[in-house]
Amino acid sequence: MKIFEAYDLTKTVHSAAQLSGADPKTVKRYVELRQLGLNPYERAARPKLIDPFLEKIEEWVEASKAKIRADVAHDKLVAMGYRGSPRSTRRAVNAAKAAWRAGRRRTYRPWIPEPGMWLQFDWGEGPRVGGRRTWLWCAWLAWSKFRVVIPVWDCTLGTLVSCLDSTLRRIGGAPTYVLTDNAKTVTSDHVAGIAVRHPQIVAAGRYYGCTVETCVPYDPESKGGVEATVRLAKADLVPTEANLRSEYGSFAELAEQCRTWCEKINARRHRGSGQVPAEQLLIEQQALHVLPAEPFALALGEQRIVYDDQTISFASVRYSTPPGHIDTKVWVRVVGEELVITARAVGGELAEIARHRVSVPGNPQILTQHYPHHPNGRSVHQPKPRPRSEAEVAFLGIGPGAKRWLTEAGPAGAVRIRAKMARAVELAAVLGAERVDEALGLAAIAGRFADDDLPAIVDHLSDHRAVGELVRADETHSAQPGTASWQALGQ
Repeated sequence: MKIFEAYDLTKTVHSAAQLSGADPKTVKRYVELRQLGLNPYERAARPKLIDPFLEKIEEWVEASKAKIRADVAHDKLVAMGYRGSPRSTRRAVNAAKAAWRAGRRRTYRPWIPEPGMWLQFDWGEGPRVGGRRTWLWCAWLAWSKFRVVIPVWDCTLGTLVSCLDSTLRRIGGAPTYVLTDNAKTVTSDHVAGIAVRHPQIVAAGRYYGCTVETCVPYDPESKGGVEATVRLAKADLVPTEANLRSEYGSFAELAEQCRTWCEKINARRHRGSGQVPAEQLLIEQQALHVLPAEPFALALGEQRIVYDDQTISFASVRYSTPPGHIDTKVWVRVVGEELVITARAVGGELAEIARHRVSVPGNPQILTQHYPHHPNGRSVHQPKPRPRSEAEVAFLGIGPGAKRWLTEAGPAGAVRIRAKMARAVELAAVLGAERVDEALGLAAIAGRFADDDLPAIVDHLSDHRAVGELVRADETHSAQPGTASWQALGQ
């Protein structure tokens, strides 16, 4: 600017050079560029070795729809006589691709969702539990940005409807539209580009008062909200080297982690809307439709009632269920070679509670983990001591050793049990209940129920060793005296 000010003042190159302290040639070049309307700081493009080949590069980019690699283009140019560097080729190819995409870039219109209008859902591959593959059902309520993630074992139609029912009950109502991609469980076929809906998913949508819509095939950008939910859920819930998460020990642990993750992310302020999704959901619930009391049972399977023995009957075969579902309704369906049992959880959501291999009549499927109070199966039940007289109350009041002695002495056919119980009460009053209870427990373990066994054990405990040092006669211990005393003979 000093050069221009000096020139405008003097109108001569040499005088302007003297006033600004610049070279006269520099002043002359700057003034000429200003007169032409050019920027003095921009340098004129110099000729390059690749200039004669630019049209061919543009032709390749056009033919490949900007998919051609720079190294492939460089090899072609070398065969045509090009002697430049690969870096020059890479720059030219990138410039040609940028110019090609500039006129073909997809444009978007800002989407402003309305409360109660759109729910999007999609599937994401979950972690492996016990070596078995799992899936993550991910749903996203567009206006409130509320997210729901549910782990499942498969992506069948019954599981989809079950997850949809659980999601709608978790958000407290049904929206007007449900958007997803074109999976076979939703879109059975395409005719002239028109999606043909699966009849059961249409019936399910009509049952819940929703219209099921699908995006354009191979166009995940039309449901970007749920795509982001899938990406976040997989980044936090699937064990990777990035999050250093350990493997899941059970499916129940994975389900609990998914619920905890949903509570955490829905309580966090959303970066786009600036609002908390859990708080916005309370507002959007006013625009949601009321849900039916029962789930859509057509895709969930047949309804059954759980018997008192925690089993259901399907095709004349008994299948066990976990505790807590007696006299409740469950739904069963066959998925491949497995029978899936679905029930309503405490919060009203549907959840898979058991999965068995399909069996035939005469071969019931009973899982041991469904009966934690019967670890050995249906074995003989031992009666519990219930004192009815003062003598029985006094004896059992000595401690757990007394209860064990009575439980073992009865089936062993011990005689004069009441007299022995009375003597044990007398010994407890003199020597202390703790010592006598300890002796009764040892007598029950060793099966000693004779008249003098209890006093002998009490005396032994008083004079010799503690219970932890008791030596039992087995093959590793012998009653034969040792020969250590004979070693000194003859010395």
